[in-house]
Amino acid sequence: MQNHLSPKVAVIILNYGTKDCLKKYLPSVLQTNYDNLEVIVADNASKDDSVQFMQSEFPTVKLLQFHKNLGYAGGYNKALSLINAHYFVLLNSDVQVEPNWLQPLVALAESDKRIGAIQPLILDLKRHDFYEYAGAAGGFIDYAGYPFCKGRIFDTIEKRSPQLESTQEIFWASGACLFIQSTAFFEVNGLDNKFFAHMEEIDLCWRLKLNNYKVYVCAESSVYHLGGGTLASENPRKTYLNFHNNLAMLAKNLPKNNALPILFWRLILDHVAAYRFLFKGKFAHFFAVAKAHFVFIFNMRFWLKNKRPKYSLLSMKGVYSNSIVFDYFLKKKKKWNALHPKSFS
Repeated sequence: MQNHLSPKVAVIILNYGTKDCLKKYLPSVLQTNYDNLEVIVADNASKDDSVQFMQSEFPTVKLLQFHKNLGYAGGYNKALSLINAHYFVLLNSDVQVEPNWLQPLVALAESDKRIGAIQPLILDLKRHDFYEYAGAAGGFIDYAGYPFCKGRIFDTIEKRSPQLESTQEIFWASGACLFIQSTAFFEVNGLDNKFFAHMEEIDLCWRLKLNNYKVYVCAESSVYHLGGGTLASENPRKTYLNFHNNLAMLAKNLPKNNALPILFWRLILDHVAAYRFLFKGKFAHFFAVAKAHFVFIFNMRFWLKNKRPKYSLLSMKGVYSNSIVFDYFLKKKKKWNALHPKSFS
């Protein structure tokens, strides 16, 4: 009797100067209980001795070496173009997994070929009973394009709760651990290299949805994320990328009939956020938002010329029809269960 292997899964870890994370967390990935798995580390021209470390400590792990830092988007695009598998997992180097984390993701993907991307529950590596910022229990977005998560709204991170953990369709899956159908990835032309880093996974999931794919969170799988392994939250560069890329994502993906009104509204709200930085004495972050706006407005025509089908954003699964900004900051609705369930598409 012939044995049939499970669909091939390639786990790709993009590394940029995170040797310590590879040392701590790569062994858990290599202990994954799955019969058709390839683990690959793609090095984004690290300035530390990550390459030498991999060659000496993990000589059997496939290592891809790039000659310059291509960013999250460019690095993964190049790496995935060199890999053949049914499914890819884009995994951060600061993620620890359990042996059986992968099978539920594959099973869910195999149950419906229109599922393009999936994330597991993203839990805090330091506090296993809390969700982690970058994904929590699934990614959502409000009508004005503000991303948030089930279990994490802005900076409020919730403790794990069975009420928040369900396998369901969402708007975006976390780039900390992004399981994606390889054919779907290439069909939508992968990640947007112009984003470099931050928001690129939300943009990717949005384009998957525009191509009739679904995005899910799988509650039967969980991983543990350290967070801030490459770019800390206090780094103004991160603030710039988040604000700029969010505007770019909206300009290229929103329906043309309401792109400009929403962008105008977002620029106003971003100004409020910028002055919050200023009043808190975070001058570098204030100027990072100003720079993000200047660069975006200068290139806005480029982003708006992107082709997209006619559709209603509110018709997509995982969209919140209210303003998450007003609900959180004015109405003090800081936890998931405070949001009205009928406000979600």
